[in-house]
Amino acid sequence: MQSRFRTIFIATISTLVLFGAITAEATSRHPVRGNNGVVASSSAIASEVGVEILKKGGNAVDAAVATAFALAVTWPTAGNIGGGGFLIYHGVDGETAAFDFREKAPLAATKTMYLDEDGNVRDNSNHDGILAVGVPGTVAGLELAHQRLGSLPWEDLLQPAIDLARNGIPISWHLHDSFKYHKVSWDKYPSSGKIFLHEDGTFYQPGEIWVQDDLAETLERIQDNGKDGFYKGKTARLIADFMKKNGGIITREDLGKY
Repeated sequence: MQSRFRTIFIATISTLVLFGAITAEATSRHPVRGNNGVVASSSAIASEVGVEILKKGGNAVDAAVATAFALAVTWPTAGNIGGGGFLIYHGVDGETAAFDFREKAPLAATKTMYLDEDGNVRDNSNHDGILAVGVPGTVAGLELAHQRLGSLPWEDLLQPAIDLARNGIPISWHLHDSFKYHKVSWDKYPSSGKIFLHEDGTFYQPGEIWVQDDLAETLERIQDNGKDGFYKGKTARLIADFMKKNGGIITREDLGKY
């Protein structure tokens, strides 16, 4: 869980678009062109979600929101609902807007919480571990951007991500290698290992289907209740209970006040 809470999603939107877009991988080195719009992210599957939103008549903000939630399923190291970020919008009419939904420090945080008695950072605790977790801002930021600039119903933007989590996605070589790279983290944080490994502790192999039922249920609560489906209710309780049990300091009050 900790690693998923640390990643920042940054969305940049250059223009308002309508439909008929093409997908581009963020890692491509060659120019990508489209007549009506382009969706680029770290995951081809997530980018396709954005493209479909454009084809349905959604605008750039709709596509960005849907892609962001899809990334929570397909690309846990680059997009998730446990982090925060920025979203910059520039419309064809010249309107410009910026949204800052970075993580916030919990109310119980102090300036010395990571330091030992000699004033040195203790065991990299400011970067690794449950005390390094900030109060997530992604869900609140995406909802605000959609309320102000989106056009399609909120529910429609969440459904593709829910379907991906519920039905599963094929493990790519990149995900396989990433999961193996983070084995030390899975050993250190068993709750994360339960998400990214088989029940017997073995790695998912390329081509295997990775299902995330818990994430699907979390996304459904956000779909039904907007940001309150994350910062209040069952999801907030689960987060706060996990924090309390494992020495964290994020509370339901922290989540409710974001």
